[in-house]
Amino acid sequence: MNIAKNILNILGKKEVYGLAIIVLAGIAAYTLGNKLIDKIINHGKSSYERKKRTTIVKLLSNVAKIMIYALVIFFVLDLYGVNTKGLIASLGVASALLGLALQDTLKDLISGVDIVLNNYFVVGDIITYNNFTGEVIEMSLKATKIKKNTGEVMIIANRNINEVINISQKKADVKINIATAYEVKTAKVEKAIGKILEEAKKIKGVSDQSKYLGISELGDSAVIYTISIVCSQENQWQIKRDILKIIKETYEKDKIKIPYQQIEVHNETL
Repeated sequence: MNIAKNILNILGKKEVYGLAIIVLAGIAAYTLGNKLIDKIINHGKSSYERKKRTTIVKLLSNVAKIMIYALVIFFVLDLYGVNTKGLIASLGVASALLGLALQDTLKDLISGVDIVLNNYFVVGDIITYNNFTGEVIEMSLKATKIKKNTGEVMIIANRNINEVINISQKKADVKINIATAYEVKTAKVEKAIGKILEEAKKIKGVSDQSKYLGISELGDSAVIYTISIVCSQENQWQIKRDILKIIKETYEKDKIKIPYQQIEVHNETL
């Protein structure tokens, strides 16, 4: 009984239950904020708008987290009798000194927000910076991370990003050459290409602007027919692989020959 009474006495002190309330309030504020943010992001009208909102949220959520931590610390100090008003007043001079020390960090934060608001790029975009091309995989308060398709990651301070080429904001135009045997009638080939384009346009990311361009070359052993596939930049290589599969399957079904290199050997006897 004495143990239970002592525990209740301890829990009844404002330093204990007050601390619990402050911490739980901070966690609740952060959790509710994240849920509200998710709703805002999901209301985007397009995938690009959602990516943009997600990027802004990632930048500003770090600021919100720091602010919540600071408020929790101040409330806890006040709970334990620390003169927080005097502490805030004394922070005036300290904050000026801290501002000088953290001016590069502030520049990074301001630059990061400016990049997103002015549509330079967002997380998920493919960009080129100083001849380095890759996907933006992360934007924080200080830096942006770009990952190349070969795995290398470049980390750039936001304040140093003054000129980039955003590839994702423009559709890719992938030209695919289809080698076909000379003996196959052109009409038959073009009919098959029509089927290929119909199937290609069903692939996510492929635009209806994709089209057949015509015969681009009369090669040594094949006629080269060319199609133009307009698609999203980030998925263009996978889309090309999927369309090559469609081409092969369509040609096999329609019994159209895809020629391969052949070597003729002439054996002359004297």
